Amino acid sequence: MPKYNIIEIKEKEAAYRKIVSPESMDRMQEQIMKIIVMDKKYRDKDYSAKKLAEDIGTNTRYISAVVNVRFHMNYTSFVNKYRIDEAMSVLVDKRYQELRMEEVASMVGFANRQSFYAAFYRFMGITPREYRMRNLKQHPSMVAKKKK
Repeated sequence: MPKYNIIEIKEKEAAYRKIVSPESMDRMQEQIMKIIVMDKKYRDKDYSAKKLAEDIGTNTRYISAVVNVRFHMNYTSFVNKYRIDEAMSVLVDKRYQELRMEEVASMVGFANRQSFYAAFYRFMGITPREYRMRNLKQHPSMVAKKKK
């Protein structure tokens, strides 16, 4: 018996990894990236895995399999990652300093402030407001204002 009752976790072979061929995964991965990232569909709060599957010509189970295998997360986390990345840029951009958090959330594709805060905290470990305050203090335009 292992010390401290710590047992080694064995990686399970998930069935969904075998339902899509590697060639199909490559093709769908490219299509997913084009639609979600390049076409910025992550900004559309109503763009679901079902709509993505329809646009690609497949089903949601295959979409889920590809996102899980290739991006190591579920569809919602995958989309939220791009939303959070854009939100981080918006939060420190002086052109958007007057926006409220609800407006930033909507701008990057979240349906409401609560889901924005929850996703942001899950990815970054701090709230969007904390992120803005920390990074504004270090932003060159704000440092120049303080010296005047």
